[in-house]
Formats: sequence, C-alpha cells, structure tokens
Amino acid sequence: MDSSTQESLLSTAAEEKSDLKGRIWEESKKIWRVALPSIISRVTSFGTIVVTQLFIGHISSVDLAGYALVQTISERFVDGIVIGMSSATETLCGQAFGAKQYHMMGIFLQRSWLVNLATVTVLLPIFIFGTPIFNLLGEKHNIAESAGCISLWFILFVYSIAFSMTIQMYLQAQQKNMVIAWLSVMQFVVHIPLSWIFVYVLDWGTNGAMAALSLSSWLLVCGEFVYIFGGWCVDSWKGFSFAAFKDIFPVVKLSISSGLMVCLELWYYAILVLLAGYMKNAEASISAFSICLNVLAWIIMISVGIMGSATVRVANELGRGDAEATKFSVKVLIGTSVIIGLLFWILCLVFGNKLGYLFTNEEEVAQTVSDLSLLLAFSVLLTGIYPVLSGVAVGAGLQTKAAIINLVCFYVIGLPSGAVLGYIFQLQAKGIWLGMMSGVVAETLALSFMVWKTNWDEEVSITSARLKRWYLESLNDSKTSSVHS
Repeated sequence: MDSSTQESLLSTAAEEKSDLKGRIWEESKKIWRVALPSIISRVTSFGTIVVTQLFIGHISSVDLAGYALVQTISERFVDGIVIGMSSATETLCGQAFGAKQYHMMGIFLQRSWLVNLATVTVLLPIFIFGTPIFNLLGEKHNIAESAGCISLWFILFVYSIAFSMTIQMYLQAQQKNMVIAWLSVMQFVVHIPLSWIFVYVLDWGTNGAMAALSLSSWLLVCGEFVYIFGGWCVDSWKGFSFAAFKDIFPVVKLSISSGLMVCLELWYYAILVLLAGYMKNAEASISAFSICLNVLAWIIMISVGIMGSATVRVANELGRGDAEATKFSVKVLIGTSVIIGLLFWILCLVFGNKLGYLFTNEEEVAQTVSDLSLLLAFSVLLTGIYPVLSGVAVGAGLQTKAAIINLVCFYVIGLPSGAVLGYIFQLQAKGIWLGMMSGVVAETLALSFMVWKTNWDEEVSITSARLKRWYLESLNDSKTSSVHS
C-alpha cells in the first residue's frame, strides 16, 4: 500500500470519527433537552415523599414504619397502575408528535384522564381499608393501625397523580417539559416550609406531614392545568372534546399492557418491603429497607428522567419513520445512563454509612441502613440501565414483551431468591436485597437482548399503521376539506 492510499484511509477514518462525535453530540443535546427537565421534575416530586418520610421519622418510629408500609406497598401498588396506564399516553403522544398529528395529542390526554380517574376510583378500597389489609398480611397491629390512618391521607395524593403523570407525559412528548421542572421545583420548595409549619408550628404531627404532601401535590397539578388551558399548548390542546370517548377501548388495552409492565416492576420492591416486615425486628427492618429503597428510588429518578427521554426520542423517530435514527438514539441513551450510574455508585460507596441518620434518630434503624449501604451502592449501579431500556420499550409500544420479562425476572428469579437468602440462609434484610439485585441483573440482560433483537424497520411500519388507525380529523382539517370540495 503506497503512502497516498494510507493518507487517504487515515483521512477517511478521521472524518468518520469526527462525524460520529458530531452525531453523538447532536443526539445528546436532543436527549438532555427532554431528560434534564424530566430529571429535575421527578427528583423534586419524589423528593416531597422523601421529605415527608424525614419529618415522620423524627416524630415516631411506629409511624415511620406505618408510612413505609403504605408508601412502598399501597401507594406504590396504585401508583404503579396509574403510572403504567399513563405511559400509554407517552407512547401515543410521542408518536403523534413525530408524525405531526398535533391535535391528536390533546385527545389522547383526555382519554388517559378518563382511564386514570376510573382506575383510581376502583382502587380506593386499598386506602380505605388500610388497617384490615395490613392485619391480614400479618403485620404487627400497632404498625397496621398507624398505616391505616396514614393510608387515608394518600387518597388525595393518588388522585393528583392521575392528572400530573399524564400531563407530564403529554408535555414531554412535545418537548415542553421545562415548565414541569419549574413547577416541580416550586412544589418541593413550598413543601418543606409547609411541612415544618404543619408538623412543628401547628403541632399536627404525622397528620400535618401528610396534609403538606397532599397540598403540595395538588399545587403541581393546578400549575399544569394553568399552563395547558392558558394557551401555551395551542397546537396540541383544542379544548375538551367528545372525541376522547371514541376508540377508548384500544387505548385501555395499551394502557393495561403499559400498566402491567410498570406495576410488575414497582410491586417487586413493595413485596420486598412486605417480606422485611416478617423479620425478627419488623419495625427496624421495614424502616431501614424503606429508607434504602427510597434513596435508591430517588437516584433512579435520574435514570427515569432519561427513560422519559428514551420514550420521547424512540417514539418521535418511529413516528417520523426513521429506523436508523431510532437505533442510534438507543445506543447514545444506554451509554449516557451507564456513565451516570457509575458516578452515583461512587457517591454511595463514600457516603452510604452515614445515610440512615438523616432519616431517623433510632440507632438500630440507622445501623441496619449502614449494613445495607454496600448493596445499595451496587444496586444504584445496576438500576442505572434497565429503566432506560424500559423507556425504549414504551416508546416503541413493546410494553407487553417488557411486562413478560418483568414477570419472569422479578417474580420467578428475584423474589424467590430473596426469600431463600433472607429466611432459609438467615441473611435477613441483606438476603432480601441480594435477591432483589439478582432480579435486576436478569431484567437488565433480558431487556438488552430484547432491544438488540428488535427489528426497527418493522416497528416503523407498526407505528405508522397505529397512527393511521386512530387518526381523527381536527377542526382545521375538516374546514380545509370542505373548502376544497
């Protein structure tokens, strides 16, 4: 090979490398345009739950355990269904935006409200009969009594979720989610002094902490309503329409698939807390496990923010009909989530031992949290990837396949492993957590394989057919058609 040929090859390689860097940079900007506001909103919104736990933890150890049960079992059970049902909105709005069917986004949003409100109403007995349910599950009576009182306060909270989650997904799909970030920050900033006033100034105790949570959650929803109805979504919001009642059953079908996918994931962690309640020292085990899970969940909110971006990017590109752009976006998304996971893994290793004292003055609870801190660090690393892969599945409408993977990995592998290690091998809370990690590892590998084997050209065709089947003419389209005729 002569020198001119070598120079030509080197020049071509340099150009390709430069082009690749440019493509990654452009894709990263698109990802973070959606992901950053989503991360801010999710971290601050979930932060209100953690702040409430902080206040309750310094009031009563029994109420802390009761709150842990309700928040990680009852509320997460219902929350999982509502968020899952809402992710159908994320799929449909994202694909409609990519196909420039903007007016359909408002109709999809209204359909999701109908589905979510009906769902939450049907599930209300879970909160109304909190004490009998926890007694039936074998929890200690004093903890079950506390959980029953706290669960009634969560009714207002879950109704706010029915609106806020769908609105966030609707705005996120059209890349208008910076307003969600600002509203969520406002909610978090208001929630802290509100909790302090209700708990300490008015001396309302645990009821005050829960009242603050309910008020701040509805403050967020009111802000979102003002933004939508105030004219800032002129292309996608055309007002309330009876068209929302049309084709609602196919939306329900997709919502159920989405709900099952998310629920199987969220319930997995809830059942682990329930298992912790049967340990020798139930109060300390439940509280410590819940603290670690909430810290893990708070960090995962960053991955979930990128998950939202994954859903939007995949849905948008499929709506546009570009399979190659979809595949490239998936690669950049996974690389980004791995880097973030490594960063938080290091932080958890360094500061994990002191974590428990932020939430409680109980030495036994804080020590149990410290014992779990190493496992928490590795869990943060592992859970930095699979939420993004779940987002890819939602964006492509592959919720049913993802739900099957969740079922097998979490309930066939993870839960039995945790029960065996925790009870038979007497590893207690550590054993349950190790079982949880085994399920997460299996989940990550399975979702990676699913995404790798997906035929994106075929998904483009499926998306196009779905959008055509559910398309309804807007008022402007109807006027244009009548003029031409």
